[in-house]
Amino acid sequence: MNSFLTRYSSTTPEADIRKAKELYGEDDDVSEMIWGSAGGFGNLAKGVPTFKVPAVPDHGTTTLAFRYQGGVIVAVDSRATAGSYVASGTVKKVIEINPYLLGTMAGGAADCQYWETYLGMQCRLHELRNRERISVAAASKYLSNLVYSYKGMGLSMGTMICGWDKTVCSIHT
Repeated sequence: MNSFLTRYSSTTPEADIRKAKELYGEDDDVSEMIWGSAGGFGNLAKGVPTFKVPAVPDHGTTTLAFRYQGGVIVAVDSRATAGSYVASGTVKKVIEINPYLLGTMAGGAADCQYWETYLGMQCRLHELRNRERISVAAASKYLSNLVYSYKGMGLSMGTMICGWDKTVCSIHT
């Protein structure tokens, strides 16, 4: 059974050597071409097998928000990356600013988390001062003005502020 798997498997070293022999003929130096010689360069006179590395598509965060008659639906992906490295597959990219406002996270996770949490504190202060909830448009404008004051300082954040207030459900980017 084991020899059957070894013979027809495409993931073993023997299978790699078998494929190289099919491509380059029955040379004894095929295994040296694949694995390299003692000098580390293999037999370059006969060529080196090439391997195609699949192109990795550029990914960014996907955030969607839909407004409908009964409210707002927010959907985001859950993968956090650092370049081509997937740092986590279970990141919560929807941040609750208050019970009526949600923010989405794209870009630098620390920047988004900090500034949207800060926005939540400012929204609460607005409620205490004015005895009414802040509108979605006002919260979005407050965050926009706040972030704009840090323009050119390396702030990396893309966000949507979504929610409902006493007039309408709305989405602001």
